[in-house]
Amino acid sequence: MAEDHMRYDILAQEALRGVVRKVLAEVSRTGLPGDHHFFISFATRAPGTRISEELLKQYDKEMTIVLQNQYWDLKVTEAAFEVGLSFNGQPEMLHIPFTAIKSFFDPSVQFALQFDPAAAPDEREAEEDDADAATEAASEGSGGEASGEKVVSLDAFRKKP
Repeated sequence: MAEDHMRYDILAQEALRGVVRKVLAEVSRTGLPGDHHFFISFATRAPGTRISEELLKQYDKEMTIVLQNQYWDLKVTEAAFEVGLSFNGQPEMLHIPFTAIKSFFDPSVQFALQFDPAAAPDEREAEEDDADAATEAASEGSGGEASGEKVVSLDAFRKKP
């Protein structure tokens, strides 16, 4: 079997992370349209992720944030996004590289993407060349396994050696 020198898995991940980047960039400019809101899960210890020590104590490995009614200063770059949120009445600024994102879900339209941040390069590489943003697994579905639906990994369609 031929080796995949094109790395279609990486290219697909890049494209899917680009969807999240474009959506967040649009929301940073115009706000959330209609009933749209987002659940974003990310690896708290992924390279480049910046959250307070207090939050890191509570969410040692993974955290899910909701961008809906009360967030501020959403800023989007090629490699990451920053957003202000309140936790137990305390304002916090979070810096989340796109490579740290584990899942993105918009329940208003049942759109979901799932990623594997462990397979992503470190943020330094992502900032040098965003095209290097790579992960192995992604899925599209309507809420993923949490809603009882099957999440399909792109790896399921890759030919194995």
